[in-house]
Amino acid sequence: MKIKVLLLLWAVVLFAGCDATMMVRGKVMGVSSGQFIYHDGYMTTRYKADIQPVWQACEKAVADLKGQDVQKDRKISSGTIKTVISEERVTIVVEYIERDLTSVGVLAGVAGNKFASRLIHDRIAANLPQP
Repeated sequence: MKIKVLLLLWAVVLFAGCDATMMVRGKVMGVSSGQFIYHDGYMTTRYKADIQPVWQACEKAVADLKGQDVQKDRKISSGTIKTVISEERVTIVVEYIERDLTSVGVLAGVAGNKFASRLIHDRIAANLPQP
């Protein structure tokens, strides 16, 4: 029963068409424009590209935004970049989903800064090679 209620609530959020947020078991989740998903401060989206070009786009975005104290932890199917941009702590999490599909989550600040995260995502998208 709980699963059905959660699925119904999630469907309502997805079809809302604009920003929507809900709290599930202490976790905050939300959707913005159907493209970005918020989860505990992380703004997450999926890019239609393999993990290597997405990782390189993330590194270039951090360099473009003059990230300081950059710490990279790259594995085969995932990676994390931690840095400080404009005196704000930023964490970028890159995860392989499937061929030509990669998830990127951005946490800016302590609890998540929507505008800063969106700016970083815009930089990542701009740095991706166009098909």
